[in-house]
Amino acid sequence: MQNALGNFFAVAEEYPNLKTTEQFQQLQERISAIEDQIADRREFYNQSVNTYNIRINQIPYNIMANLMGYTNKELFEVSERERQDVDIQAQFNN
Repeated sequence: MQNALGNFFAVAEEYPNLKTTEQFQQLQERISAIEDQIADRREFYNQSVNTYNIRINQIPYNIMANLMGYTNKELFEVSERERQDVDIQAQFNN
């Protein structure tokens, strides 16, 4: 997805008229909104996993959790490489 967006914005850099159109600006706003939603969902997921992990280790929940085979779950983590902004110029030059 990052590569596709990088290529998309690189093409937009080559066409200044495209960048000024209302539709393109709306698209950029929509992409930002989607990125915010993904971040919100990731945060919600990690909060839920954290609550789950704490709960299955508390008395009396840990008794049932052990009987049912519940184990701690991993938080969703994004690598440092994936957190970096897309370099539009590098995408365009490739």
